[in-house]
Amino acid sequence: MSRIGSMPVVIPDGVQVNIKGSFVQVKGPKGELQRTFSPLIAIAMEEGQIVVTRKSDLPTERALHGTTRAVIANMVHGVSAGFEKVLEIQGVGYRAEVQGKNLVLNVGYSHPVEIEPKDGITFEADAKARQIKVTGIDKEVVGQAAAEIRKVRPPEPYHGKGIRYLGEYIRRKAGKAGKGL
Repeated sequence: MSRIGSMPVVIPDGVQVNIKGSFVQVKGPKGELQRTFSPLIAIAMEEGQIVVTRKSDLPTERALHGTTRAVIANMVHGVSAGFEKVLEIQGVGYRAEVQGKNLVLNVGYSHPVEIEPKDGITFEADAKARQIKVTGIDKEVVGQAAAEIRKVRPPEPYHGKGIRYLGEYIRRKAGKAGKGL
């Protein structure tokens, strides 16, 4: 039995959940999310909690069981508290700023790179801490937006310059060893 899939999803106050077969709609103070799941997995409300069960022990159903429960838990958490990814910028002259809704990155190219947010995503840029915060209610979209920002200038292993996730460790390499031999 899946340890994650068998745990019920607790619904906090202020969150409404509508389940119609394999369609789940979650409304909360931050917004609304909806998703259709596989019909192989049964989703039900029991005593103020969402319970996810599978009908058999086939490998495809076992794989979907924990995943379905985790996605529903992320939907509930997203509409109640939201998700946030923090990126940090390292490099001389590298900086980020928000103009309107768009994020403008100056990261060593001959031109500034402008990134438009997807629906439900907001950017915050802290110039002193050299950090970018990506916030939203959908965990998948927040993670994808953060990955696209990091992809503009990924951290390089020789000097450590670039955009990285907060707390990400970059393995450093030695530079040229034999100068003037």
